[in-house]
Amino acid sequence: MWVCCTAGPLPAAIVDTLQVFSAAMKKTTRCLVIRPDGYAPDGRAYPVAYLLHGWSGDHTGWLKEAPQLLQWADFYNFLIVCPDGGYDSWYFDSPVDSSVRYETFIAAELVAFTDRFYRTVTSPAGRAITGLSMGGHGALWLAARHPEVFGAAGSMAGGLDVRMFPRNNWNIAGVLGDPDMHWANWEAGAVVNQTPLFQQNRQALIIDCGDADFFLEANRLFHRRLREADVPHEYTERPGAHDGAYWSSAVDHHLLFFHKFFQRGN
Repeated sequence: MWVCCTAGPLPAAIVDTLQVFSAAMKKTTRCLVIRPDGYAPDGRAYPVAYLLHGWSGDHTGWLKEAPQLLQWADFYNFLIVCPDGGYDSWYFDSPVDSSVRYETFIAAELVAFTDRFYRTVTSPAGRAITGLSMGGHGALWLAARHPEVFGAAGSMAGGLDVRMFPRNNWNIAGVLGDPDMHWANWEAGAVVNQTPLFQQNRQALIIDCGDADFFLEANRLFHRRLREADVPHEYTERPGAHDGAYWSSAVDHHLLFFHKFFQRGN
């Protein structure tokens, strides 16, 4: 992997724009890393919060939707990493398209890259992941399958049950296959069906959704399953729809949740 880094002072933290090569996908992707203003490469090790964008987004989306991330990075004193997860990857290693390996890219390649080029806490106690919509699905999907990487995870307005949307405009079929022919992939790829993994992992979880969001029922289903499995988690429904106004506010709660989690690990 290699990096092309551009950095500059902003009102609060410092933003690095990186180019990260994925060996799994044989291509270079972009990523933003928000560093606290006092970050020093030869100082303390910093926890890292990974933020995943939604469908049709890219690595720049989070900072556009929530510019307060700069202040939160300073206030909480941890790194915030915003990768490019592809236009419609749903953060899967696709069973039908070998060019889509975003699970491997995020959970293995990007984390290793971040740990190599930044001074980070290199254990699950110092790593958290969350995201919006497609990224909320992706964050919980990756956390469920990689507890050795992520100690805390969340979802904001996440598409947590792909099975509810077999016909959609988000190209889920492009990464899981036609539901009429590959329904087993859809069953296996639904976050709600990962509850047994969360029961084993015992990670810190935060999940929320707007009360006017079309993903609300999927979130409620996952909440019920976690409760039935006695998996501790924080679940909230707030006024709001599936839009930037909702998750630009929700992210503040997630970063506070992760800050408290990181403090427990110190």
